[in-house]
Amino acid sequence: MFTGEGKVRSKPIRVIAAACNNMGIGKDGHLPWSLPREFQFFLDAVRTVSKPDRKNLIIWGRETWFSAPKGLFPIANSVSVVLSNTLSAVPERAHHLCRDFEGAVQLATAGPAGDQVETIWVVGGAEVYRKALEHPWCDLVYLTHIMADFDCDTFFPPLDRSIYALQDRFPGVQHKIQEENGIRYKFQVFKRNG
Repeated sequence: MFTGEGKVRSKPIRVIAAACNNMGIGKDGHLPWSLPREFQFFLDAVRTVSKPDRKNLIIWGRETWFSAPKGLFPIANSVSVVLSNTLSAVPERAHHLCRDFEGAVQLATAGPAGDQVETIWVVGGAEVYRKALEHPWCDLVYLTHIMADFDCDTFFPPLDRSIYALQDRFPGVQHKIQEENGIRYKFQVFKRNG
């Protein structure tokens, strides 16, 4: 567990997800679609840093962590934090365990680790996304629109368009509609107003 001391330095919090037409993001703990290029976009985003000595902090909800394919780890240039009220030990392949979202943010901003962490990425699930969207440091939401209907039991929280505005184009993000395995999708970036 983390108990940090020292001065808090704000870091950008970025949300990344893919959602189908009804804002579904998962079914039975898994993605309901197979889109390798879209998943590569996710990986490229969360592991990109500006300098070799920097890392990104990735915040995972417990269920999202345990649903991730084991072959995914380790993710380059990253430190993984799992949020859970029920786990008593850091899960295998994770770096830290925190009880709540603010504890994970504090881990990325205070003490020596705060100097190394560049960006905080939030990768789900629904409740963790909701907490990130409400946080004042959340500046960008990468939300791929899967242009199809899927049966889902987990949904992306409502995105307040008075706070987050869809960008027509965003540096480094393909703006044209993509197609993979017969499924069309579009990368979208929403930026916090102000």
